[in-house]
Amino acid sequence: MTDTDLDAIFAALADPTRRAILVRLTEGEATVNELAEPFDISQPAISRHLKVLERAGLITQGKEAQYRPRTLETAQLKVAYDWLAHYRRHWEESFDRLDELIQQTAGKDTAS
Repeated sequence: MTDTDLDAIFAALADPTRRAILVRLTEGEATVNELAEPFDISQPAISRHLKVLERAGLITQGKEAQYRPRTLETAQLKVAYDWLAHYRRHWEESFDRLDELIQQTAGKDTAS
C-alpha cells in the first residue's frame, strides 16, 4: 500500500454519490444504468464516478458481451480500514486515559 493508493481511496470515498454507489454494490453487481437510476444526474456523470471508484480499486467492471456489471472490491476498503484502525486505537487509548483521570478526580472530590 502506498500513499497514492490511500489518496485515491479516500478521494473516491469523499463523494456522497460514490459512497451511495458502493452501498448499492453491497447488494450485488449492477450495470451503469442500474447504478444511475436513483440519482438525478446524467449517465455520463455516473460513468465518471465509476471511473474514480475503479481507479481506486474499489470496484471492478465485468465483461460479458454487452453486459458490463460493476462489482464491489472489498480489498481496498480493508486497506482504508487498516489505516484508520491505527488511529482508532490511538483515540481509544486516549479516551481510556481520560476515563481514568475522571475517575481519579471524582474519587478525590468525594474523599474531601
